[in-house]
Amino acid sequence: METIMYLIRHGETEWNQIRRIQGHSDIDLNELGLRQAEQVARRFQGESVHAVYSSDLSRARETASRIAQNFDYTVSTLPTLRERCYGQWEGLTYEEIRARFENQDEAACGIETFECMQKRAVTALTELAKAHPNETIVVVSHGGLINSFLHFVTSGEQGTGITRIDNTGITKFRFTDFWNVLQVNDTEHLES
Repeated sequence: METIMYLIRHGETEWNQIRRIQGHSDIDLNELGLRQAEQVARRFQGESVHAVYSSDLSRARETASRIAQNFDYTVSTLPTLRERCYGQWEGLTYEEIRARFENQDEAACGIETFECMQKRAVTALTELAKAHPNETIVVVSHGGLINSFLHFVTSGEQGTGITRIDNTGITKFRFTDFWNVLQVNDTEHLES
């Protein structure tokens, strides 16, 4: 049994552009993000894809829906594929966070722990892979979640704090009884 999973970060939002923390805040794609979603969708034209999944947040759903149109699929959304929850930090820039919460720890601000997000990512993505033996699936999610999963799969050699995941960057995995990374942050579709 082998499952191929394309794990894709959503297109750009206004908050991405101005470096405002999104987390679980439901922010739509901006004009560039919509173009990026169209570009990544074209990348999958002619591919054999058996299902398209997405975080239930609109920026991921909108990106996934462009890809799903290639196959006349409905996007299946899962809240477990959401970005890390940043609690009171959501909607703020890093400068604003430093000014307002300088002496408060993350737990006091309602922020989901990295370990909790990573466990959520590993569980959700492994369940999806097991549900699609010998198939190829597309999953659209968020940079933090993708990086936490990549960190898990590579035992910390890549992922959080190391690897940049660009908007609509494609990271490809193979699942058998374990995960293998085949490609990280492919953005070739944005260069055309």
